[in-house]
Amino acid sequence: MVSNIGSWMQDVGESWLMTSLTLSPVLVALVETAGSLPVVLAALPAGALADIVDRRRLLIVMQVWMVIVATAMGVMTIAGHMTTGRLLSLTFLLGIGSAVSNPVWQAITPELVPSEDLPAALSLGGVAVNIARAVGPAIGGLIIAASGPWIVFFINAVSFLAVFFVVYRWQPAPRTSKLPPEEIISAMRAGTRYLRHSPELQTVLLRCAAFIVCASALWALLPQQARRGLGLSSFGYGALLGCLGIGAIAGAWLLPSLRARFATNQLVAGGSIIFSLSAIALAYVHSFLFLAIALIVAGIAWISVLASLNVAAQTATPSWVRARVLAVYLLVFTGGLAGGSALWGFVAGRFGISNALLISAVGLLTGLLFTWRYRLVAKKNLSLAPSMHWPEPVMRIESEPRDGPAITSVEYRIDPKNAEEFLAALKDLKRIRLRDGAIRWNVLRDSADPERYLEVFVTESWGEHLRQHERTTAEDKKVEQRVQTFHIGAQPPKITHLIAEELPR
Repeated sequence: MVSNIGSWMQDVGESWLMTSLTLSPVLVALVETAGSLPVVLAALPAGALADIVDRRRLLIVMQVWMVIVATAMGVMTIAGHMTTGRLLSLTFLLGIGSAVSNPVWQAITPELVPSEDLPAALSLGGVAVNIARAVGPAIGGLIIAASGPWIVFFINAVSFLAVFFVVYRWQPAPRTSKLPPEEIISAMRAGTRYLRHSPELQTVLLRCAAFIVCASALWALLPQQARRGLGLSSFGYGALLGCLGIGAIAGAWLLPSLRARFATNQLVAGGSIIFSLSAIALAYVHSFLFLAIALIVAGIAWISVLASLNVAAQTATPSWVRARVLAVYLLVFTGGLAGGSALWGFVAGRFGISNALLISAVGLLTGLLFTWRYRLVAKKNLSLAPSMHWPEPVMRIESEPRDGPAITSVEYRIDPKNAEEFLAALKDLKRIRLRDGAIRWNVLRDSADPERYLEVFVTESWGEHLRQHERTTAEDKKVEQRVQTFHIGAQPPKITHLIAEELPR
């Protein structure tokens, strides 16, 4: 929370400094672009990096990176050497630090708390963000008014330094593997492949986009409505923004009891409906007291929806790909918030602030209606730990992890009377094979022997197949066991591994 407050102070300082360097509204607007663009450009590479290197070391390096950049901004500003180009460049470099760090923060949460405390931990993370968002700009504005923007850059650097020492003292359990680390490009391909074959995670991303694009209207239009529609001062606007933060804190406190009574999909639906009603209240209610209450309720709904979506993403993702998946989740969230804010600003300019808020509320309800058939999965007892039940391949030739492609075949004997049920069970297994590393998959039937079936899948290298051994979870094992119940052979299904050879030149 302290670091997030420092970041929001920095955000105010950058924008205010740019207004003193130039009169161009385009350059002032580009400050926000420079800070958020790295999240878009580096989302998947950052997630892949966080999955293949030591996460603690990566966090330490990024904290040092951001300390250096924030300090450089402070030094250049106080020395009078800051220019518009330097400010945009340093803001972009600072954004890179955040873009690389954010997936790691998300991915390490399950390593810090037991699984039963994960929803509460994620809710507290959301509370920290909302508190910082409420108080950071106000504190930054006061400090800048008193001393100038340079001091908030130094304060932000100190906040990163504080996080550095906390992370330095953390000793996570080591991640062990007999295989060399994945290459960054291969890791990115594996992350996108996992998402492409994981309908549970696709549902999370779809529901997140449907909510955040429309919900962003309340955040984007609150300052204009407070000033123009209600005639409030900056203090009044800050108070309303604080009500959202208070609601988020109250939501985190209420969430455990709400989860005990309602399913994840019900929480998301209820939160979306309540948030839409709060947006309508902001559009048409002119009583400060009633509006404050409506925004507190909106804060509760906001944290309920986002925490539920985050839990659904975390609990459906094994550790080997978690940072990559959460990087894409953060990309959808951040992109939806930024793009939605721009969209509702345009709508408000064309049709008025109140009408824009009303349209966004209708959009929330419509999005909920159209995405309702996509059900979120947030099972508490889902076992995604590596099962390590695959036997070691028999190797009588020398091979390197980079050799390939590699073909794995599994031979089944199936009673023709059960063939249809067997093929239906293979559908789930196909998705798992493709999700965990296969680039192609087929099931073949012997034309001369109707009982003989071959499941064949291809990986881009022998090392990628060996990683499949480590990626297979206890849940995947259940699917394999269900498929193998149809096998009628005297011996278990025969497994064969083939590795491509290079022809002599």
